[in-house]
Amino acid sequence: MNIEPLSLDDWADALPSDGFEVFHTPEALRTIDDHTTADMRLLGGFKGQQPVALFPAFVRHGPVGRAVTSPPPSMSVPHMGPVLMPNSPKRRKREKLNRRFAEGVIDELDADASNTLFRTVTAPDYGDPRPFEWADLSLDTAFTYRLALDGRSLDDVLGSFSSSLRREIRDARESDVELSVEGRTAAKRVFDRTADRYEDTDSSLPVTWPFVRDLVDALGDRCRVYVARAPDGEFLSGIVALYSNDAAYFWQGGTRAEYEGTGVNGLLHWGIIRDIVENPDLDSVHQYDLVGANTERLCRYKAKFAADLRPYYVVESSGTGMKLAKSAYNLVS
Repeated sequence: MNIEPLSLDDWADALPSDGFEVFHTPEALRTIDDHTTADMRLLGGFKGQQPVALFPAFVRHGPVGRAVTSPPPSMSVPHMGPVLMPNSPKRRKREKLNRRFAEGVIDELDADASNTLFRTVTAPDYGDPRPFEWADLSLDTAFTYRLALDGRSLDDVLGSFSSSLRREIRDARESDVELSVEGRTAAKRVFDRTADRYEDTDSSLPVTWPFVRDLVDALGDRCRVYVARAPDGEFLSGIVALYSNDAAYFWQGGTRAEYEGTGVNGLLHWGIIRDIVENPDLDSVHQYDLVGANTERLCRYKAKFAADLRPYYVVESSGTGMKLAKSAYNLVS
């Protein structure tokens, strides 16, 4: 296998039709590159002229070394890492491809050097991080909720929810709350409301409005801002949802809001789910990622959607000296 550097145009040509995250798209990568001080490096694994694997990396140089990350920190990018495109269904060949590509990426990025901090957060569809662990990198498992929607009716989906969530959605649908899909202006309202929520907990939102604004613009139809409004047009709450070819992602928003005693967040999520099931423009989308199942408090709500618990992996340099490096490069949660 040959590991080759790619331009964004090369990357766009090599990207498969499914099995990648929204932040693997060239539009998202270009926006990230515009808003980070790190150097973007796009790598492709090739068998002859055929691309069989992809890996985006962001390299940041510091006073005592370098950080190689995928995704870059502090940009609210939940997953990135490798994209595999095996041309054989046989497990032995798939594992061989994965192993050789991981070895090639580590070598090309010098990820195992003593002065390099390497960290990648893989996508849930990347199911085999063992080659990175075999290269003496540290491996940890995290989780997200993914709601499977392929071939399901809305009645079936709603019936699988908890009784309290079904009641919240029903009450909101029967109220005068209006649900709409809007654009950049609404995204700013969602951003501001989310930032206020973070401030209430003495923390700060780990992403800037200029990045969110440019990402919303760059993604076009891959971004939809779902907004709940009172009958007089008052903004109640909203969710910025992002779309890959086969999944929708809850990205920002969903701050708690009520109208006449009825919560509206369930209705916002229901609007996304309804779009996935009924909108012909989203025919290839078959799952909804609630993005994260690692915080107990938040899981009490997300578990109500009866979604599948899916693992993903955090791979990073090991050793006691890396703890200080992670703090220096702002990689500590």
